[in-house]
Amino acid sequence: RLLYEKVSGTEGTTISIDNVSKQKDDIISDSNENTMLWVNVAVANSLPQVALEQTARLLYLHNFDVQRAHLDIVSDTDNGMVTLLRMLVQPMHDVVVNEATLLLLKRELKRSKWLDPSTASLVFDRYPWLGVKRGEIITAFCSLMHPIMAKKNNLIFSKANILETVTNEKNIGLAAEVADLFLDRFNPKAPLSDEELESRSCDLITKIKNDTEDTNGADLLEKMIEIVKHTLKTNIYLKDRYTLGFRLDPAVLVAENETRELPYGVIFAHGRRFNAYHVRFRDIARGGLRLVTPSTPEQYALESSHQYDECYGLAFAQQLKNKDIPEGGAKAVLTCELTGLSEIGKNFVKRKSVKAFTDSILDLVVETEESKKHIVDFLGKKEIIYLGPDEQIIPEDIEWIIKRANRRGYTIPAAFMSSKPRAGINHKEYGVTSEGVHVFLDVALRRSLNIDPLTESFTIKMTGGPDGDVAGNEIKILIREYGDNAKIVGIADHSGCAEDPEGLEHEELLYLVKNSLSIVHFNDTKLGPQGVVHNAETEQGFKARNSMHNRLEADAFVPAGGRPNTIDIHNYTQFLKSDGTPSSPLIVEGANLFITSDARQALFEDAGVIIVKDSSANKCGVITSSYEICAAMMLTEDEFYSQKEQIVEDVLNKLRGLAKMEAELLFREFENFPGSLPHMSQVISNAINTATDAIVTALDDISESERQELMPLFRAHLPKSLVGPAFDQALENVPEQYIKNAIASHISSKMVYKEGTQFIENQHKDRLAQTALLYIKKEKEIAELIEALGETDMQDKEKQKIVRLLEQGGTRTALALDLQ
Repeated sequence: RLLYEKVSGTEGTTISIDNVSKQKDDIISDSNENTMLWVNVAVANSLPQVALEQTARLLYLHNFDVQRAHLDIVSDTDNGMVTLLRMLVQPMHDVVVNEATLLLLKRELKRSKWLDPSTASLVFDRYPWLGVKRGEIITAFCSLMHPIMAKKNNLIFSKANILETVTNEKNIGLAAEVADLFLDRFNPKAPLSDEELESRSCDLITKIKNDTEDTNGADLLEKMIEIVKHTLKTNIYLKDRYTLGFRLDPAVLVAENETRELPYGVIFAHGRRFNAYHVRFRDIARGGLRLVTPSTPEQYALESSHQYDECYGLAFAQQLKNKDIPEGGAKAVLTCELTGLSEIGKNFVKRKSVKAFTDSILDLVVETEESKKHIVDFLGKKEIIYLGPDEQIIPEDIEWIIKRANRRGYTIPAAFMSSKPRAGINHKEYGVTSEGVHVFLDVALRRSLNIDPLTESFTIKMTGGPDGDVAGNEIKILIREYGDNAKIVGIADHSGCAEDPEGLEHEELLYLVKNSLSIVHFNDTKLGPQGVVHNAETEQGFKARNSMHNRLEADAFVPAGGRPNTIDIHNYTQFLKSDGTPSSPLIVEGANLFITSDARQALFEDAGVIIVKDSSANKCGVITSSYEICAAMMLTEDEFYSQKEQIVEDVLNKLRGLAKMEAELLFREFENFPGSLPHMSQVISNAINTATDAIVTALDDISESERQELMPLFRAHLPKSLVGPAFDQALENVPEQYIKNAIASHISSKMVYKEGTQFIENQHKDRLAQTALLYIKKEKEIAELIEALGETDMQDKEKQKIVRLLEQGGTRTALALDLQ
């Protein structure tokens, strides 16, 4: 009972070991002179068979013979279940049973639930002398090296080859020494200094060069030392950690000859059947957590090789789209190995992996008495991370993460994860991402194709199904805004595709959206004479689904679902017809990274395709999450829920306004300056982010009175319903740095959307922040002038002309006069 209560409501494991006198148990023969022990294990949310097998295996490896075993499964209400094991064991081979022996056994039994099979095999089967901690470090480093070393040679440095090379009999001793170096560097009792680390690293590298005949093995072992030197924090010494986590200096993940922008920070976690990255580009950052679940070992190895690059690309895209909010861009990608598991087993591993990874993040960012005692911090600063749900993250995951953040002491736990069921804004329910995508589509149709969708018919094709977030809501919005003018000629999703040159029937599409059904469920009796539904489970349907986005002709293509890099530099020509013209002259990217950057440029140069980049088109989802998190800081759950509908309405109005301002600027700059639309999108993001960074730095040096003068800008950043009577009191819960970032991003986006990117580029870098703050003052002066103008006796017609002139260029002109 006591063991059950210790793990109830958690994902933990607890163990007790009790002595048994042989007189108390008649199953012990008189000839056995050894001590008998009861080993009691309570493990939350583990498959009972796995728990039993792992426990028995560990006991055997520690030279304990199992004489009797009891297993019970007890419900833990909403938290799942608890497996209770009670095993009577007898020491074998003259094993000395003492406090140290039992402590090691307890520690390894507690870790066994979270050990990856590769780690378990390494330390329990191949090299029992290695120990669990060293084994975890070695397999984690092997996983971490894969995306880096695969760029050097993806065959030699495949995932399997890396593990085999590092752990073969010739190299395992050196690998163990690298693990010892890591353990000593982060030993909370006496951590290695930088000088000691450098000295021991040099000695170990010399030893590797002298003792290793295999150059590939030497490269890997030296890379492992580099990882040790670039690790800033780890949870390796936390007693109840779920998985092994590292806060890394991102420089360690840079491959040879790479020149792309370095992230602000990277967290890597290695756990049972998964590896995960969290990449972010600013100190305070926001981005979604997605699950990647390859279906075969080969696909898993492929996904593993570019997992970091996918996470980096998504985080960088997020950084570009986060220009309107206080948080920088971030993303988390968790790749699960599910080969050979049943559907129940697959779901079990996915849910457990999400818990383990997010708990690892909390290990590294939440400061507690335990973490101060057991975590050596070479980073030296507090970190704030905000997550959101992405692919395959379910409501139960969100609820668990928030509860866990609260239990772990995260400041404002409701802010750690967005899209909470009650006190959140569900993206799919309210279609927040699609509202923004649609604004960009509307402006693009008018500006690039000269189509007025309110009065003229147009055709569109989409990837992403009616049951999806972005695609399903875009279907609803298209029908809501344009009615029969919107002819959706093709939709493809995971299940297949439906095609009809006359347009798929709207009523049937709305039925699928309402009932969260995939496109393969489209009623084929509702198709026109040339319409067809393809099921991806057939060979023909699979090919049709995978080629629909290329084959079908339409005025516009909206990728609103699908895997990253679907269209790349090697296959982009398939999007073109035989005469070289595109199957769609306009693409609005509702999905992230559907088209690679080089393929975008090639489509523009070869076929003139107008592409609205993802970092512009689908930015409204992350803006919503930012508002939701800010609301979590300022309102209680009950306060939020009581005015939720008004908050959502205000957020949607904000989203449409921000999307409209960027869309108009995007096409204005595209028409006036050379370059493709994706290039212009990135120029806009860079201009806003550059100004934001400069202003944030400047705000650190302003006085309290100057700071108070800028607080109306924080109010202006928020949806109206968050700026109520209790605003000043609620403000106490918002971190000061967050407010500074919000003010800075608000000023920057306001300037760029109004004045254009050249306005920022023409400013001297050292005076950019000063100019921006002066711009706000001049804007206020112009607003006061317009208000005063309203009280004059001038004729309304003349008055309106002056007002328009002042609104269009008054602030810029006043600023220029002041700077002369």
